[in-house]
Amino acid sequence: MMDHLVESMNDKNSAPSRLVEERLDEIRRVMGKADEDPLRIVGVGAGAWGSVFVAMLQENYGRFRGKASVRIWRREGRAIDKSTAEHLFEVINSREELLRRLIRRCAYLKYVEARLGDRVLYADEILKDGFCLNMIETPLCPLKVVTNLQEAVWDADIVINGLPSTETFQVFNEISKYWKERVTAPVIISLAKGVEAEFEPHPRIVTPTQMIYRATGIPLENILYLGGPNIASEVYNKEYANARICGSEKWRKPLGKFLRQSHFIVWDNSDLVTHEVMGGLKNVYAIGAGMVATLTKESATSKSVYFAHCTSEMIFITHLLAKEPEKLAGPLLADTYVTLLKGRNAWYGQKLAKGELSLEMGDSIKGKGMIQGVSAVKAFFELLNQSSLSLQHPEEGKPVTPAELCPILKMLYRILITREFSCEAILEALRDETMNDPRELIEIAHSHLFFQPWLLGQKP
Repeated sequence: MMDHLVESMNDKNSAPSRLVEERLDEIRRVMGKADEDPLRIVGVGAGAWGSVFVAMLQENYGRFRGKASVRIWRREGRAIDKSTAEHLFEVINSREELLRRLIRRCAYLKYVEARLGDRVLYADEILKDGFCLNMIETPLCPLKVVTNLQEAVWDADIVINGLPSTETFQVFNEISKYWKERVTAPVIISLAKGVEAEFEPHPRIVTPTQMIYRATGIPLENILYLGGPNIASEVYNKEYANARICGSEKWRKPLGKFLRQSHFIVWDNSDLVTHEVMGGLKNVYAIGAGMVATLTKESATSKSVYFAHCTSEMIFITHLLAKEPEKLAGPLLADTYVTLLKGRNAWYGQKLAKGELSLEMGDSIKGKGMIQGVSAVKAFFELLNQSSLSLQHPEEGKPVTPAELCPILKMLYRILITREFSCEAILEALRDETMNDPRELIEIAHSHLFFQPWLLGQKP
C-alpha cells in the first residue's frame, strides 16, 4: 500500500505528463528496457542533495508505474533526538497540506508521540514520509526507502551517488559484491563533491568517480558527475536552477534530457575532471568565505577580495591537473559563487568564526550532515605540498611546491587541520601586503609550467 502511495504522488508543478513520459520512454529505449521491465532508479545515500535529487525523480517519473521505479537507500538505526523531533513536529503543524498528508497516511501519531518523548523516531523512518534529517524544514514527497543495501542496488539501472566522498569507496566496494553476476553494467551519476589524496606509489588526487570505478570495475563511460549552482532546498522548492552532467557522450546526452525539468535545466559537458575537482575545491574555499563574511560583518569589499584570490587559486589548481580545463565561467563560476554564498560549508565557516561551533565537534554536524570541505582542505594541501612536486618559480627562481603559491589554501589548512591559528588568521592571509595580484597566479597556471597529469593518474 505504501509503495502505491509513493509511486502515485504527482507534483502539480511538474512538466506536462505526456512530455515527461516521452523522456522516460526515450531513456528506457536507450538503456534497452523491455516493455514489462521498469527502469530502476536507486539513490545511495540520503543527505540533503541526494534526497532532493531522488525526490525530484520520484515526483517526475514515479507516477508511471510499470515503467519506472524509484527508491533510496540509507542506513538504518540513526535515532532522532528529542529536540529534532520537537522541531519536526512544529514544521508539520505549520503546514496544513503536510499535516493532512500525514493524517491520510496514518503517520501523524508517531510524530505526536515523539514530540512527547514517548517514542523514538529513526532517520530512515521519517524519510519514508519525506523528511530528510539534514533538511527538516523542507519536506519532500514520500519516498520508498530501503535499508538493505543489497536489496536496494542489485538490479538498479541508474544509481545516484549521494554519499560524501569520504564514504563513497567503502559503500561502492560493498555494492560491487552484489553486481558480480550482472550481465549489463548500471549507469552511475555521482553527486559527491569532494576528493581524497593518496601518496603511494606517487601523489595523486582521487575523485568520487574514480573511487566508484576502483571499487566496482564499472566501465568509466558509465560513471558520470552532476554538479551545478544550486542549493538543495531551493531546487526542491522550484527555484530556477541549472546543472551540468559530465562524462561520456554515450550517456551524458540522453541522461541530460532525462533529468531536465522546467525549473531544473541540465546541460552536458565532456570535461568531467575539471567539474569534479572544482566541486571539491569550491567546498574548500566556501569555509573561508564564511569566516571572512562573519569576521568582516558581511563587508562586500572584503568578500570580493577573498573571491578574487580564491578563484585564482582554484584556476591554478585545476591547471595542475588538466592541460586545458574548462574555464571558471558560466555554470562553473556560478556553482562556486552560490557555494561561497550560502552552502553548508560557508555556513560552517560562519559558525566557526562566531564561536558557535568548534573544530573538536568534528565535521559531521547535526542537521547539516558532512562538511566535505574539511577533508578536501586536507587532501588538496597535503597533496600539493609534496616536495616531489616542487618546480622553479618563474619569477623568484627558487623551488616551490604548488601549495606555497596558494596562501588561502595554506591558511585554511593551518586553521582547520593543524589548528595552529584561529579563524581570524584568514583575514591576516587575505591582507598580507606581500600577496601577489591574483592575475599573476592565473598567468602561471596558463603557462602550463606546473601541469602534472600524473596527479590524476593520467599519462604525461
